[in-house]
Amino acid sequence: MAAFLSRPRLLCPPVAAYYIIIFDLGNRYGLLRSGGGPESAAAEGAALCRHKEGMEGPARPAPMPERGDHSMEPKTAIQIDDVIIHLPKPTELPVQWVGQEEVMKQVLAAWMVLDEADLPLNPRLIGKPGVGKTTLAYAAAKRSGRAVYLFQATMDTRPEDLVVTPVIGPHNDIQYIGSSVVAAAVNGGVCILDEGNRMSEKAWASLAPLLDVRRYLESLVAGVKIHAHPEFRFVTTMNDDASTYDLPEYIHSRLQPQIYIDFPEEDEEKRILQANVPFADREILAYVLGFLRRAHEARERYTVRDGINVARYAMKLMETETVTSDRALDVAIRLILGEEALPYAEP
Repeated sequence: MAAFLSRPRLLCPPVAAYYIIIFDLGNRYGLLRSGGGPESAAAEGAALCRHKEGMEGPARPAPMPERGDHSMEPKTAIQIDDVIIHLPKPTELPVQWVGQEEVMKQVLAAWMVLDEADLPLNPRLIGKPGVGKTTLAYAAAKRSGRAVYLFQATMDTRPEDLVVTPVIGPHNDIQYIGSSVVAAAVNGGVCILDEGNRMSEKAWASLAPLLDVRRYLESLVAGVKIHAHPEFRFVTTMNDDASTYDLPEYIHSRLQPQIYIDFPEEDEEKRILQANVPFADREILAYVLGFLRRAHEARERYTVRDGINVARYAMKLMETETVTSDRALDVAIRLILGEEALPYAEP
């Protein structure tokens, strides 16, 4: 829910003794959009009052759009008190989720709200690099009808990177830029925090109030508190490897449930390869599928993303050089995955 703004109260006739904070309404119910200001918010708030003239009881604002209603464009800026925060646009990716509907249902179930007293959960997607964690999160967000905002976490991510960062504007003035996390929270979208366990505890601490019943972010830089929209949802992906931080317990308890993404079944891997490398020969796809099957049986780390890269590079080699498909695939595996992957290239 957007942060409330304190502004002069206006009387809404003919309902005496009933006051509406016009700017509060404009901010809370999405009337203050990009390019708007106190005047436009007040005008729309006054229109709500006039609509209710002569009706019994206080004037009520229009309800928020239901999930999946895209009639309201995402805000590209918000104003809290005298601070204007500019917001990034949603992320658009040309990806699709193939197979493994069970984990998709688990993510969507975590985001469900069953009652006014209920809150959505913040799932954590765990698996080896390349198994499709980010793709799953993005596809689930799109299936829920929400805009998607992607934030790439790193070891150098600072608390202010996750909330609001001050920059020098074109007229040498200070401008405040909200992160993708802030944009998702304000617009009721989905924030995908990618590779969250590469982030330090200090950075995670800035997200703690957003991930519990408080559901807000606080920027010390801008001196504002930013409340999340009721439709805001959060998910983080985490690689199951040693090059990551251990999560502090108070963050661990906020990132539930833990959903494990495993290697797809062979028929699902085939569909994924066909969807991502539609120009590949059947022989190439069969070769790559055999490589992945043998690698999975040996519990190696190679994933379908590696298979996609091998298939793409092999097709490029065949196009630029007069080599057989077997030779192109051997070269592709060696140059992409290393010599240690070659034993799984042969049946």
